[in-house]
Amino acid sequence: MMLTRLSTKTWLLAGTVLLFSTILYLAHSSVGFSFSPAIQSDTGASFTSPHHSQIPPQSVLENAALPNPSHGTGPCTPRAGSHFSKPSDTFAGLLEALDVMQSHYYVMWQGQWPTAIDWTAAVMGTHVSAALAAMSEAWQFPPHRTSYLDLAQESQEHENLINRYFTQITSFYFGENAFSLRTQAYDDMLWVVLGWLESVKFINLHSALPHPPHDKTPKDPARNLSAWYARQFIPQFAHRARLFYDLASKGWDTSLCGGGMVWNPYLAPYKNAITNQLFISASISMYLYFPGDHNSSPFSIRNPVRPLTNVPPARAHDPKYLENAVEAYQWLNTSGMTNWRGLYVDGFHITGWRGGQNGSMGTGKCDLRDEQVYTYNQGVILSGLRGLWEATGFVAYLDDGHRLIRNVIAATGWNTRGTRWRWQWSGLGRNGVMEEACDSTGTCSQNGHTFKGIFFHHLTLFCHSLPSIALSDGDFKTFSASDDLSKWHKKQCKEYGPWLRNNAQAACITRNDEGEFGTWWGIPGCNGQANSPMSDEEGFELPLNEGTDYRNDVVPRDMIWRLPDDQIWQLQDVPNDDESTSKLDSENSKQDLADARRWDPNNRGRGRTVETQSGGLAIIRALWKIIDLNLS
Repeated sequence: MMLTRLSTKTWLLAGTVLLFSTILYLAHSSVGFSFSPAIQSDTGASFTSPHHSQIPPQSVLENAALPNPSHGTGPCTPRAGSHFSKPSDTFAGLLEALDVMQSHYYVMWQGQWPTAIDWTAAVMGTHVSAALAAMSEAWQFPPHRTSYLDLAQESQEHENLINRYFTQITSFYFGENAFSLRTQAYDDMLWVVLGWLESVKFINLHSALPHPPHDKTPKDPARNLSAWYARQFIPQFAHRARLFYDLASKGWDTSLCGGGMVWNPYLAPYKNAITNQLFISASISMYLYFPGDHNSSPFSIRNPVRPLTNVPPARAHDPKYLENAVEAYQWLNTSGMTNWRGLYVDGFHITGWRGGQNGSMGTGKCDLRDEQVYTYNQGVILSGLRGLWEATGFVAYLDDGHRLIRNVIAATGWNTRGTRWRWQWSGLGRNGVMEEACDSTGTCSQNGHTFKGIFFHHLTLFCHSLPSIALSDGDFKTFSASDDLSKWHKKQCKEYGPWLRNNAQAACITRNDEGEFGTWWGIPGCNGQANSPMSDEEGFELPLNEGTDYRNDVVPRDMIWRLPDDQIWQLQDVPNDDESTSKLDSENSKQDLADARRWDPNNRGRGRTVETQSGGLAIIRALWKIIDLNLS
């Protein structure tokens, strides 16, 4: 009966989300895409494509040829290998980006990327596991095997390469600062969850390949020695994902705003987009991919009956994870956290809050919105929406994702690329290239350096082919896609191809002689060459921060952000997560853009980092997985 009630509540919540999505979108139809409420779950009925899947010629994704980098987009002469004219070029670029990231920034004996901070290190591990999955898929799909053999020569070399990087993932399991992360903000904890679930997914994927047995006559017949050795790490990875999910779940709060995740327990309540999106994505990923956990260590919990109780077992595919994801998306989708461009702003404060039970609850509502826009706030929700469709069959989750992607593309200036207005700020970039607001001034912290890579990672997860086979095991159920739905989803993602290739080319142009990516992909010109169109005559404009850029500067020391009994805010600035350079040297961060032409602008501020390298890796992987793998 309990399972029935959970299931009923889940479906009611999901239905409410879909109805609200329709109403909300019709109310904001000025964004530029029409929406068809005729979309229905894939239950055998005929599928009606949304109106906006039919892209008009003037839309954001017209199938015109991309501008030649040497004509109309600046005087750059791209480095060899930047054009990705054929799929093998893209895959070679992916391998090179991964090699540079791991050989330049990862230290094996530490099991860490030493220059990363705790949460960005968790994201780096996610990127490595995702890249390994792309490598494994390249080998498993026969159409591409010929071109891949040109790179790897034979299967043993391919397997050695996989094992080399996977060994670094296992090393990172022990090098990750898990105890410190337990005491940090809830979003930091959730990056850990997604990272180790990504590793579990990769192990399952690669294990599908045949692996020769090491011992054809094992003493214990129950031992499957022909399985890939990495499967032995699944329990450890799953255990860490489960522990951090349970810790982060404490951030769900219904006393304010009717729900939503709180960002940081050490600050005044702030319900921001990234923490809620991470909770949605982590929850649905736990439902779909978590294999269960029977490890009772290392932490204990207090119980009124038995003072010390080990962590109880956790079942695989627990329906509570699905229920959490559906409820969290319902809250986010009705919170009013998107702006006029259809982009997620950063989050909400509560007017007048002064300490809860010991002080004023204020309005108790999310009514003080911070308008800052970051790229990763548009990305993490995409993997959550993809998973919600797979777990419920409601196609409107996919439609919400495609609508957001198109809003993002428009906000990068895709409509004005190649025109006289191409260098004007469009909300998330210019000239069709994604940009963080801090990129052009060289003022990004480690946080900002990581954001674009996060967006493209989750876009890739969203655009993964829809399954043709549904799964069912007790109360665990997934949905398969009809041919029409599968073709529709693939068509939408394929239409992002020109924009993806434009961004991949722009990112690769920023590589230095050592193959390291810069953070500012949208720079007019290349590597500080003269004649770069950065002057007022060319219409170049700096982005305006419409909110509080606490991710690249400091958390403000005021009553809106700080706890009432926190005296620190009255005395000094408290830095954000970027411990090394939370506030960049003003002499570097305020460089005049005209002077920047004399050198490589991507050397300003923190310069090239493991985080900027992960961004390059992520965009190339997105191009490979979404577009070129299907062409090979």
